[in-house]
Amino acid sequence: MHDPVPRLPSLLEAVLSVGTDLELRATLQHIVDAAAELTEARYATLDMTDPGRDGLRGIRTAQRPESPEPPARPEPPEPPEPPESPESPELIVPIHVDDEVFGDLRLAGKRAGPFTDEDEQLVRVLATQAGIAIGNARLYETARQRERWIEGAAAVTTALLSGESAADALMTVAERARRLAEASAGVILQPTEDGGMEIVTASTLDDPGDIVGTVIEPGSPVLEQLLGGEPVFIDDSATDPRMTTHVRHRFGPNMMLPLQAGGRLLGTLALPRRRGGRPYTAVERLLATQFASQAALALVHAEAQHSRERLAVYEDRDRIARDLHDLVVQRLFATGMMLESTQRRSTGTGDTDKDVHAMLGRAVDELQSTVQEVRTAIFALQQPPADAPTTFRGKVLREAAGAAAVLGFQPSTRFTGAVENRLAEPVAGRLLTALRRALAAASRRAGVSRVEITVDVTAPLPDGRPGVRLTVFDDGGTGTTVTWRSPL
Repeated sequence: MHDPVPRLPSLLEAVLSVGTDLELRATLQHIVDAAAELTEARYATLDMTDPGRDGLRGIRTAQRPESPEPPARPEPPEPPEPPESPESPELIVPIHVDDEVFGDLRLAGKRAGPFTDEDEQLVRVLATQAGIAIGNARLYETARQRERWIEGAAAVTTALLSGESAADALMTVAERARRLAEASAGVILQPTEDGGMEIVTASTLDDPGDIVGTVIEPGSPVLEQLLGGEPVFIDDSATDPRMTTHVRHRFGPNMMLPLQAGGRLLGTLALPRRRGGRPYTAVERLLATQFASQAALALVHAEAQHSRERLAVYEDRDRIARDLHDLVVQRLFATGMMLESTQRRSTGTGDTDKDVHAMLGRAVDELQSTVQEVRTAIFALQQPPADAPTTFRGKVLREAAGAAAVLGFQPSTRFTGAVENRLAEPVAGRLLTALRRALAAASRRAGVSRVEITVDVTAPLPDGRPGVRLTVFDDGGTGTTVTWRSPL
């Protein structure tokens, strides 16, 4: 057996090289390359016992021959001395990390002959140091991953609490999770009314295509777990029998994580990788599950904050409406009563008295119009600002607001009678159609600076039947009045 001392410098250099990099893949490559160089092997590989733990497959030398060369034979006429132990064309040395077998370091194709006991001793020393370096690299990689996921969760929380809409909030969660997990897609599913789950948001590297809207139908094997708030980990989406959607063939490893907070299931966050992609490690699964829990909590807080802001708006609008009613309308109404009383007492016959009487009549009419418009404004303030109106008054006001964007001013609106009680479909629908046409015609006329809309359900039809009358007046040109009638 050869003296290993002359090869100690090479061994020391190899030992030092395996600890120069904290990134796990680079560390493993250093180990393989150092072992090959130390033993003069043409072929070296590190086959891991549990590739899924670190998300890595076998590591090989950079230059791998098409087929390993057979061990060199001694040349005659002097045969080699009998070896002290049996020789093998392949040298296999296990690497231990924390008392567990990380994998086997395999060497083959030695240039100068079969592997010797000296080679094995040197590789075993290298394997010992390699185990320490792998442990350090694992700790560093775990710490780095944890830091990225924590920063990502903090960024999502900040974004969600900044006032994003519900759709934007879900996209923020899907996009950030996809990047952190190095996934092909970030997908959010939500429960459907019939007991399934539907993809409502998708962030992908490519065009999401028909991913959004994909439904996991009731009865799917994976659905019970998802609706129960359980995480589901899948090795290959394309072949797993639990996956039933038409997009499953595009993906491989997948994590499906519950977005759950306070016992409330908001949905599921799915993070599929491409087919053939590396599997998720145990650390990635843990960190992604924690991220999903924090994201769900942030979504709930953002929803609560949005509700509080909307409530504050409603309370402020209610206060304004009460002030208008209690202060403005009551005073206007009292003033109108005083003018009407004065008008009744002005019984003179002179021209001056007649002029005063006419002026008082116009003042009363203007006050009544003002009261009606203020009441309309109060009604508008009491409507939810972001919701589509459900009452007839709200629909008329919406049409007027839409016309205001074209006209450049807000049309005045007046309702006479119990329009909500007396006006029903389909009459209300036909009236709104007539209103849209009249407003469109007014917006096309030149010189329009005032538009008045009146809906009166107290005006009978010419034949005496109860009816509704819509009047739209604009002051363009010499003035135009559009009148529409219908029986109730």
